[in-house]
Amino acid sequence: MTARSQTAGRLPLLQAAYVVARRDFTAILFSRAFIFFLLGPLFPVVVMVLAGGVGAQVQQGSGIANVGLAMSAEDNHAMITARDALAKRLGPAVPPMSELRSVASDETFDAAATLQESEGQLAAVVTGTPAAPHLTATEGSIGRWQGIVGMIAAQAEGQSLDYPAVATSTVASSAAARNSARIHTAQGAQVLLFLLIMLLASMVLSNLVEEKGNKIIEVLAAAIPMDAVFLGKLFAMLAISVVGILVWGSTAGIVLTAGGVSLADIAMPGVGWPMFIVLFALYFAMGYLLLGAIFLTIGSQAKTVREVQTLSMPATMLQILVFFLASLTVTNSGGWIDFAGRAFPLSSPFVMVARAAMDESLWPHVVALAWQALCVAVFVRVGARMFRKRVMKSGPQGAKKGVERRRGPAGFVRGLFSKGSAATR
Repeated sequence: MTARSQTAGRLPLLQAAYVVARRDFTAILFSRAFIFFLLGPLFPVVVMVLAGGVGAQVQQGSGIANVGLAMSAEDNHAMITARDALAKRLGPAVPPMSELRSVASDETFDAAATLQESEGQLAAVVTGTPAAPHLTATEGSIGRWQGIVGMIAAQAEGQSLDYPAVATSTVASSAAARNSARIHTAQGAQVLLFLLIMLLASMVLSNLVEEKGNKIIEVLAAAIPMDAVFLGKLFAMLAISVVGILVWGSTAGIVLTAGGVSLADIAMPGVGWPMFIVLFALYFAMGYLLLGAIFLTIGSQAKTVREVQTLSMPATMLQILVFFLASLTVTNSGGWIDFAGRAFPLSSPFVMVARAAMDESLWPHVVALAWQALCVAVFVRVGARMFRKRVMKSGPQGAKKGVERRRGPAGFVRGLFSKGSAATR
């Protein structure tokens, strides 16, 4: 078969990429491993929720500190009564007032020894009289209790503490509160985007190593353009990732809705929730394709799983550094760090998703998405060339040529991915 007839027999680029993508998507989606992959993140989430609940309960219990009163019985009663009166005025602004209690009514009471030797939640002891109270506590607790004890003692002494009534007016939000809430939304979106990309991009490597082991990738390299193999595998993994995100997102939505949480409880992004969700999906796709192209190229250079892990480690560490760079741009809008983060392809999706939460402008996202799409094309092109050189150097070349002579590249690929083919079973 001549070179001209071989070229004529090849599938077009997009059609070949679609064949590869359909085969990968179907094979992974209906595999048991993918089902367990979907269930995998749920276990750490359950553990974190349980640990957070237990930790909060422990912190709440350990955070209770009491201030003991060791004055005369009458003075102790006067201090507690004054505490109750002030607590009604100040409310939860000064919660330590509700922790004042009588521990002794003996003038010879040793406060220092009691604090050092006693067990429980006793953090400080007030001795003396309301006219001259004496606070014994650690250095950190002195600053916490000194002013409060003085105010309670003044109330107990009958000094006037008449506070004027303060008129109030309520607004829906303020510029400072809105900006602070949007920063939290931007940071949360960056973290979520980073975790999803890093978690799901690893599937590209595992799938590639498996196919290199059973020589399917070598047959594909001989039958269809390598750019088509790259595009097919990248977009198949992207489609699988979308399925995973839909499953996880639906589960999270059900859980949050059952708990009474909605998007209204989170600060409105600058571009609004509908557009923000669309932009988040687009930036996830771009970030996934960029990192997936890198991982796919790295995987083509490795022969074993251990080599894949070794070679992918620098890329993973680089992506973590890129995430930290993108995090700095949240509070550095318009600076050189912001410009560098938007220009660098791997950090651009993270920077721009934060910008969508902070700013109302839409035109920067059009420019950023066009730039990222161009970078995806370049990454795929360069990776395909490196992949072609690596794959073509290995494997039974004679066997691949024999297959081409018997069936032709296009016919072989159609047979490879047709329903009931032995290669796909």
